[in-house]
Amino acid sequence: MSDRFIVTGTFTDDPFAIDLAQYIGLREDISDTVALKTFTNSEFCPRYMLDMHDTEHIGRRLKGKIVLLSSVSTYDRSRNDLAMRTCILARAAKENGAERVVLIEPDLFYSAQDRGPYRFGELEKDREISDLKKFDGQPFTALLYAQLLKASGVDTVITVHNHSIKVQNLFSEIFEGNFHNMLPSEVYSHYIKSSNFVQTGKDGNNLVLVAPDKGATSFMNQVWDVLGLPKCKRVVMDKVRSGEREVSMTLSPSSEVDMSYLEGKDVIVFDDMVRTGSTIVQCCEHLKSGNPHRVCFGVTHFHTSPEAREKLNSPFIDEILTTGTLPDIMNRDRQGRLRRKLTVLKLGKWLARYVLQMYHIDDGRFDKAFYKVDMSSKNPRWPPNFQ
Repeated sequence: MSDRFIVTGTFTDDPFAIDLAQYIGLREDISDTVALKTFTNSEFCPRYMLDMHDTEHIGRRLKGKIVLLSSVSTYDRSRNDLAMRTCILARAAKENGAERVVLIEPDLFYSAQDRGPYRFGELEKDREISDLKKFDGQPFTALLYAQLLKASGVDTVITVHNHSIKVQNLFSEIFEGNFHNMLPSEVYSHYIKSSNFVQTGKDGNNLVLVAPDKGATSFMNQVWDVLGLPKCKRVVMDKVRSGEREVSMTLSPSSEVDMSYLEGKDVIVFDDMVRTGSTIVQCCEHLKSGNPHRVCFGVTHFHTSPEAREKLNSPFIDEILTTGTLPDIMNRDRQGRLRRKLTVLKLGKWLARYVLQMYHIDDGRFDKAFYKVDMSSKNPRWPPNFQ
């Protein structure tokens, strides 16, 4: 049934698109499916490369096909460029008869721009004037992006661990429920229990999960639920921001244990993204004062900025567990000194399995090995237990 699908990326060597095509079961190289050409005036003009001798089905050669569009950002390609490419590719697919266009954008673009200078709908009815003023003169870009995708022909959007409730709600509304925010709690939990990343102890009595702020609590709780370790404790941090890069941390009263409980334990801090690393370093430094055996950081979207790499090289963080939603993290040069304490979980299989399940053609190939592990040889735990 893989012949129902066509996979393409917004650029030729998109690693997510290549993985998706492989795991979906497509034999043809994705670069032979669509020409991602650019005119000399810099305008993007893709062309689905169909049967050049067929004059009977012009404009209908994608009839019955499900087009999977992969869109991931890298340091040398702007999100603005990629977003426009996505829209043009979606329109090209629909104008050539595609049954559905599914956008797979692991780190959904413009999600940080989830507010404007006006109240939009029920979700924002209680916004104060001071909050509206912060966005005076600025558009609600996430809303615009969702509308552009829909108008371009995108039918379904699949993303991973989106941090904004507002963005999730507006995409669900605009795409009439065909918005899927996949949370990698299953992936993290499987790796924690299947590797020597941490020592969980009996029923989790050696493990503590931490949310660095209240916003991360829900995801931390989801990982805890999937782990199924009843003696694993949970901690929530209260964050006080005194400047753009200055934060202080204390234990929230809602935490299940106090700092003394951390002694000798393995601790994992979970968050959705890291850009500068300021908050996480402060959080881990505070946790280290409890004298745990190990403090690790699990983050879904890793923006490999020089500032983040420098700060996260802190001695207060023993290891970082992340995913490949931003492919730059797979580049050893972009990892820099973090190579010695960085593990990347590649999600191509996991996403392909989800797509196959959506269309009721999952054959169970990835029920056990539903992700891949990438670890630098600089990491003391090399080689990994499984690949």
